[in-house]
Amino acid sequence: MQITTDIFGQHQGKDIERYTITNQAGNFIRVITLGATWQGFVVNGKPLIVHFDSVERYAGPANYCLCKSVGRVAGRIANATATIDGRETHFDANENGNTLHGGPNGFPELIWNAKTEVHDSDASVIFSRHIPSTEDNFPGDLDAKITFTFNDDNEVAITFDAATTESTLFNPTNHAYFNLTDGQKDISSQQLQINSNRLLALNDQKLPTGKFIDVKGTGYDFTKATRVPDALAKIKSQTGKIEIDDAFEVTPSDDQPIAVLSDSNSNRNVAIYSDRNGLVVFTANPIDDSKPYNAVATEAQTLPDAINHDGFGDTVLEPGKPKQYTIRYKYYEK
Repeated sequence: MQITTDIFGQHQGKDIERYTITNQAGNFIRVITLGATWQGFVVNGKPLIVHFDSVERYAGPANYCLCKSVGRVAGRIANATATIDGRETHFDANENGNTLHGGPNGFPELIWNAKTEVHDSDASVIFSRHIPSTEDNFPGDLDAKITFTFNDDNEVAITFDAATTESTLFNPTNHAYFNLTDGQKDISSQQLQINSNRLLALNDQKLPTGKFIDVKGTGYDFTKATRVPDALAKIKSQTGKIEIDDAFEVTPSDDQPIAVLSDSNSNRNVAIYSDRNGLVVFTANPIDDSKPYNAVATEAQTLPDAINHDGFGDTVLEPGKPKQYTIRYKYYEK
């Protein structure tokens, strides 16, 4: 294993560093300090995630949060409001009066500090930031770490650690956009399987209503590997919607994937493992939104807006009780 570094560009007058972790087979991942972003995942010369080639494309809100680390809280917080330890708390709103992906000053727009660790069979880039409450208007000063680890088994692990000075919320993810197909021009041969029997019902602002929908018989049934275009066609015929932007309930597991992405024209597969109960799936074309979808985004997390819905999961981070979450992505061929 080895790690190399270069300057990817500049943002706000600061160098944005890029780190490349390469394993014994010559496969590699790349991460950059802006947004603690996963900028590359290449196996056997084939890119598996969608990426931009310049810092400018990653900067600012109009970038689809492409493969960025998202937090403090992924997804939407309704009305930018939550009750934490009995106290009503108001956050900065950045979408229709709601707080999306940590608000306007969340993880995706930060420049992170970085250090590296190299071992015999794996290597890591560890991003860290001290985030005062005055910087993002969440309660508590936060000490956060985001660790990207790549190994000789072509497995990527993203681990999120945080400690706080006050009770606050913590439900981060990586907004990874996958395309396992040759050329990544579209997703015509991309398949998706999700170990989920139900998804959240959402309102017109894409906020959970608190109810669940059984996926059986719908275009959202990914209990078996399904071509994404086939699912989109069925969803459109049933609902009129032209995209997938939905939250599936999954069972956390260290040895059973919550989802598997695959390409029907090749042997490429990526299995996703998570220790939390939600998976948001989103179809888009971040490179050129005037063209057909060329990516399937996966966001493993606790179900969105959990703080405002009983039974969705615990996203409260308390002083003296640090939390850690991990998402793993395992590449394999069959």
